[in-house]
Amino acid sequence: MDFSFYFNFPLWVRLPLQGLAVILVLFPLAAACSMAERKISAWMQNRPGPNRTIAPIIAWIPGMGILQRLGIFQLAADGGKFTFKEDPVPGHVNKFYFILAPIIAMIPALTTVAVVPFGAYISSAGQLTPVILADVDVGLLAVFAVSSLGVYSVILAGWASNSKYPFLGSVRASAQLISYELSMTLSVLPVFLWINTPGSHGTLNLFDVVAMQSGVGLRWDSVWFGFTMPVSAFIFLVALFAETNRQPFDMPESEADLVGGFHTEYGAFKWSLFFVAEYCHMIVGSGVFVLLFLGGWNPLPGLPLHLLAGWLHLAGTPLLMGALGIAIFLGKVAAFIFFFMWVRWTLPRFRYDQVMNIGWKKLLPLAIANLIFYALAIALIQK
Repeated sequence: MDFSFYFNFPLWVRLPLQGLAVILVLFPLAAACSMAERKISAWMQNRPGPNRTIAPIIAWIPGMGILQRLGIFQLAADGGKFTFKEDPVPGHVNKFYFILAPIIAMIPALTTVAVVPFGAYISSAGQLTPVILADVDVGLLAVFAVSSLGVYSVILAGWASNSKYPFLGSVRASAQLISYELSMTLSVLPVFLWINTPGSHGTLNLFDVVAMQSGVGLRWDSVWFGFTMPVSAFIFLVALFAETNRQPFDMPESEADLVGGFHTEYGAFKWSLFFVAEYCHMIVGSGVFVLLFLGGWNPLPGLPLHLLAGWLHLAGTPLLMGALGIAIFLGKVAAFIFFFMWVRWTLPRFRYDQVMNIGWKKLLPLAIANLIFYALAIALIQK
């Protein structure tokens, strides 16, 4: 079975289907991340976490008790609570922009996933083809350009709240974005200097990055960039924590000194949209890190997906090979999201001045030095 039949559909049919697929996948994943965060924090603090919620109508079914203790039914309870809970708008806010801000937060969160490949299969023509919604040559540039727009929702929420603490949180968000966006961009340049060899077709496509890590055996193109460019991976990782406002870089919502930060005046459904957007950014950011530095859907260095699919006799079945690649990719993303949560419940929050100091005086000079080193090294190697 091939996927080519899908592309025979008219564009006006495909685009709504792709948009619906993004919503139906990312919203449950974001909800699962919220649930996982509560269970992981409970595990780290030696407490049970959510383990009571269950619908009485299904409580009698055998095996439901196990799901109850795992807290699975808490997802439905939280979703119903945020959807149907009273959602008042304070009288002192700028109502139009106050309501617009969480809507704007969801747009980049749901858009960036379109250019992120999350698997691969061998087509009927015998070529390795990405599983992706929009296969564009400027994939990483599109991710950076669109995801950075998410800060506008935070700024708008803080300003429209007409309150000093949310406004301070929005100012912090804009300063933090500028501080770490530069380092993040510089950290990925060595990767694309390596894959764009002289005379080749220039590309910023994330699928091409994974292809350069898909060699077989002990070869340069079989080593993941996380091993050959560890400093780039470290800089990107730190900047990713700051760009997604995750602790210890959660300055825009620091409850210790800003009550709740930019979302202090929000509640119910609008509040939940901000945090669905945050978890969506976490998922997409983790996926981009996996693609850039951890081999994407390749299970191990030197063991690419197409070789494993050949061993399992799946290469001639695009649907099963694509499912295998997606499973490997999502497994790496899940491990990376666990790392996000592990760090949150382990490290203390930085002060605002420390965040600025790390971004401008430590990370940015390191990113510049790293770029110069790899530019010279790659020039000598490729020459």
